[in-house]
Amino acid sequence: MQIVTRRYDHPDARKLEAEVQQEYARRYQSDGDSTPLDPDMFVPPHGVFLLAYDDEGRPVATGGWRGKLPAGEGYEEGDAEIKRMYVIPEARGRGLARRILARLEEDARAAGRLRMVLETGTEQPEAIELYTSSGYTPAPSKFGMYRHEPKSRCFVKPLTGRE
Repeated sequence: MQIVTRRYDHPDARKLEAEVQQEYARRYQSDGDSTPLDPDMFVPPHGVFLLAYDDEGRPVATGGWRGKLPAGEGYEEGDAEIKRMYVIPEARGRGLARRILARLEEDARAAGRLRMVLETGTEQPEAIELYTSSGYTPAPSKFGMYRHEPKSRCFVKPLTGRE
């Protein structure tokens, strides 16, 4: 597997974005995640978007962080928000999401971010397990577009000090 930096609007990123939206729609019986995301939100040093490719060059996973966050949605100064963590079903169980997550944390820390934040949902138990086993704890307060939804769960991890 190879993990590379790509733009959020790269054709491979758009392909996996469509797949993750289908998964959100299936799990939540909804139209997917309608959080407004602009490709420029993931441009260094204010963010990054990663794509993982298998040995045949097929895109199999994504993940990004953004530091330009919407006002009035509960974020704190210095936050880096994880977005669009996704691994295609055929590539799951190989530690790929954990590798992408570690790279995102490393990149955000190098960019001077103070804390990683994310919002996921109760219908994504694998994601919750990944985050909690990687040192994320439930956020003291909710943030993001879905912060008022009952199935929403927010997590944080400091990027400074001991981890």
